[in-house]
Amino acid sequence: MSRYTLGIDTSNYATSLAVFDTAGEVVCAKKRFLPVKESQLGLRQSDALFHHTVALPEMMQELAQEFDLTKIDAVGVSQKPRPVEGSYMPCFLAGVSAAAAFAQAKGIPLVRTTHQQGHAAAALFAAKGEQLFAEKVLLFHISGGTTDLLLCDQVRQITTLGTSTDLYAGQAVDRVGVKLGFGFPAGAEVSRLAAQCGEEIRPKSSVKGMQCSLSGLENQCNGLLAAGKTPEYVCKYCLLCVADTVVKMTKAAQKEYPGLPVVCAGGVMSSDIIRAWVQKRLPQVYFVPGMYSSDNAIGVSILAAREAGLWLK
Repeated sequence: MSRYTLGIDTSNYATSLAVFDTAGEVVCAKKRFLPVKESQLGLRQSDALFHHTVALPEMMQELAQEFDLTKIDAVGVSQKPRPVEGSYMPCFLAGVSAAAAFAQAKGIPLVRTTHQQGHAAAALFAAKGEQLFAEKVLLFHISGGTTDLLLCDQVRQITTLGTSTDLYAGQAVDRVGVKLGFGFPAGAEVSRLAAQCGEEIRPKSSVKGMQCSLSGLENQCNGLLAAGKTPEYVCKYCLLCVADTVVKMTKAAQKEYPGLPVVCAGGVMSSDIIRAWVQKRLPQVYFVPGMYSSDNAIGVSILAAREAGLWLK
C-alpha cells in the first residue's frame, strides 16, 4: 500500500516542495527560484529567508491543487546545509517552521535532515532506485556552495574526501555568467551558450589528489574574454574545466576506494557539456536528470519516508 511523504527544502537558491509515494515514485515536485537583482551574485540570508516565507504558503496551495495533502504520513525538511557540527544557514529556518507546523497539526512524524543529504538521496534514487541506498557510494555534490567529493554510506553517514580549497565550481560558473550579462544563478545560460561552441578545447584544471583549486578558473575565463574569445568559447571552457576536475578527482578516489559506484549531483552537474566530457572518460559514472540534480525537495521527501519507517524498512 502506498504511503506518502512531504519534503521541504529552502536553500539559498530555491524554495522546493515534493511528495514521495513509498511505492517508489515521486508524485509531484514544485520549485521556485529566489529572485536575485540584476548583476548580483546571490542574496543576503535575511532576504532569502523573507522570500522563502512568502513563497511557502503559495507553493503549498499549488501543491494541494495537485495532491491531497491530508494523505501525507510524514514530513521531511532540510534544517541545515550539511550533516556536520556547526553547519548553519538562516534560510533553512523557513522550511523548518513550515514543516514543523504541518507535522504538528496532522500529528505525523517530522524528519529533520540536511540539504546535502537531500541532494544525495535524490541522486541515488534517480540513478538506481532503492539499490544504492544499501551501498557505499562516491558522490560528487557540485553546486554554488559546494565542490565536494563524498563517501556516502546509505546517506546516513557522509564523509568528505575532497573539496575545493578556494572557489566553488558553481561560483565560478555563476561569475562567468553574470559577467556576460546573465541573471543569477547563471548555470543554465552558461550551458546553453557553451553548447553553441563547436571548437575543440583543452581545459586546464588544478587538481592534487582529491583536492582541487578553482580560483584560477575565473581568472582564466576573464583572460580569455579580454583576449577576444567568444562568450560561447569561454562558457564551454569554464564547464570543461569543471568536468576535467571531476574526472581527475574521481580517478584519485577510485584508487583508494576501488569498485564503488560514482554518482554526480548538484546543479552544476546537470550540464550536458560536463556529463558528456566525464562519461567519455569514465563511462560508469551516473549522471541524473536535472530535476533530481539541482536544488530540490525530492531527496528530502525520500529520506522522510525511510527515516519514518515507511520505505526501505
